[in-house]
Amino acid sequence: MIRILVADDQPLVRAGIVATVDAQADMEVVGEAADGIGAIESAGRLAPDVVLMDIRMPGIDGIEATLAVREHDPDRRVLILTTFDADQHVYAALRAGACGFLVKDAPVEELVAAVRAAARGDAVLSPAITARVVAQLLTAPDPTPPPLPSGEILTPREIELVRLVADGLSNLEIGERMHLSEPTIKTHMGHVLAKLGMRDRLQVAVWAHRSGIAR
Repeated sequence: MIRILVADDQPLVRAGIVATVDAQADMEVVGEAADGIGAIESAGRLAPDVVLMDIRMPGIDGIEATLAVREHDPDRRVLILTTFDADQHVYAALRAGACGFLVKDAPVEELVAAVRAAARGDAVLSPAITARVVAQLLTAPDPTPPPLPSGEILTPREIELVRLVADGLSNLEIGERMHLSEPTIKTHMGHVLAKLGMRDRLQVAVWAHRSGIAR
């Protein structure tokens, strides 16, 4: 069972999400929170696998709460919920450690797929959102030295994987494209992160665009 905490300050929205999640055979809502403080406390006490975190809440917002939850347990998966898919705070939420971003009015199948992906360890970012975040990062100064040329450190298969990550595809989608299992893609992704000295897929996507590997 995937243990889930739902944090949203709107009771009706929260109730709808809880009902959707609890209806899934492989999911269980272990707690609810109406604000950031409640989310932080509940995450520490209930140890959910995934936190569905509203980005806009009174007092401590979803970004601050995500940072606090992740500082307490770096393995905790936080999926950000918002009303707008072009929310200006998306990048800040990802920097705080969120594993992905989901629009509140997304179809039920998209919500549950996102929760399962987050629980598996995947990033949950649509290609459109990935493109916007990457574009924002590309306009910022790069504080790190340029990496070695890709051909010297990545295999052809790893380069193709990086291109698909830059396209915003999930591990499952990449596996289908490359005709490899999802666990194999995760293994290759781990090798890429280690070789490039990077923390997450978003950094890899930005690097792919800066280095000219991305399509």
